[in-house]
Amino acid sequence: MAERLSRRQMLAIGGAGAAGLAAAGVAGAMLRGAADEPPTELNDPSAAVPFYGTRQAGIITPAQDRLHFVAFDVVTTKREELIRLLQAWTEAAARMTAGRDAGPVGAVAGIPEAPPDDTGEAIGLPPAQLTLTIGFGASLFRDAEGRDRFGLADRVPEALAPLPRFPNDAIEPAISHGDICVQACANDPQVAVHAIRNLARIGFGVVSVRWSQLGYGRTSSTSTEQQTARNLMGFKDGTANLKAEQTAELDRHLWVGSGDGPSWMDGGSYLVTRKIRMMIETWDRTSLVEQETIIGRTKGEGAVFGQVKEFDEPDFTIRHGDGELVVPEDSHIRLAHRDFNGGARMLRRGYNFVDGSDGLGRLNAGLFFISYQRNAHRQFVPVQRQLATKDVLNEYIRHVSSGLFACPGGVRDATDHWGRALFA
Repeated sequence: MAERLSRRQMLAIGGAGAAGLAAAGVAGAMLRGAADEPPTELNDPSAAVPFYGTRQAGIITPAQDRLHFVAFDVVTTKREELIRLLQAWTEAAARMTAGRDAGPVGAVAGIPEAPPDDTGEAIGLPPAQLTLTIGFGASLFRDAEGRDRFGLADRVPEALAPLPRFPNDAIEPAISHGDICVQACANDPQVAVHAIRNLARIGFGVVSVRWSQLGYGRTSSTSTEQQTARNLMGFKDGTANLKAEQTAELDRHLWVGSGDGPSWMDGGSYLVTRKIRMMIETWDRTSLVEQETIIGRTKGEGAVFGQVKEFDEPDFTIRHGDGELVVPEDSHIRLAHRDFNGGARMLRRGYNFVDGSDGLGRLNAGLFFISYQRNAHRQFVPVQRQLATKDVLNEYIRHVSSGLFACPGGVRDATDHWGRALFA
């Protein structure tokens, strides 16, 4: 215990001030690069990802193995209380992503008669590449009656307009949307849960948890150094995903540019979440040839029909001898491809989920879809509209939750905080 205290609690005490956090941020940047650079050298799954940078970590960061996503509702009516919470959250996030406790005292080093300022379940655990990414929902700006909640109504981006309802949607309001979201990704589930738990603890009385989602087994690669993962249908997912190394493509499709909207979103991105339940039992009784025809790829290699390897460029003009297209017009890969969606691309970093059973002996499982893009209405919406109306895969999936959040640029240094530019 003494060793763990010296590494986590004592570091937290020593780095409690702004100067300590700034030094930690600078040291991290020197060793590992800024948070907005592709951290390709992070080969150690227990390492720390820099928190400070011009862009938020957790977007182009190589996708970690575990997720704890949470959406909060703001319960206070006082603007000043919300700002103080965002400041406190930022300080805690900087500590936790560096492998420290959430508070400057820690889980066990404080006054015995007082509640500790960290819950303690991460004592002895490394940072595990923890990233914390924040986003703001449209309801933070105006409530359901259209009232300006915190003097922010004139700062809401047009790109944060509500997503349309798509055919076959079965959206449950209780697990959708929210005022603020935080995405915690890590290579240790305990580290991710610890981070969200402590943010919720710090926010007591100012925010309340609206809904949350645990995820495992990333279903997308966000770096060329990562292998393509598989979803619960057994297929490689996100082969054509944007990658951290494609800087020109990221500038075009991912990052909000100057003039795209309000300046507080410059350098940020828009986050879409969709909880997609898979009808696992029905899918598992479907023949291999039908599964592959629905997706448009081979299940083993992941190659598009007509090609040999996973990353071979698809040719959607190839036809069989009888004139039928090799890649069917209603296949998932064809409908989602940028060639049929005005060139739209997104950066995906979704996760598998298994939430037990539904009471009828069926797995409540599927994909927690996450995508980042420069404008969801120009990128996610046209792709999802195509899929919702034409994709044969709809027989096996149900979209049950939805969210859209504006994720601003990063926290520059220890004098900055989440939401500072928004509330300035």
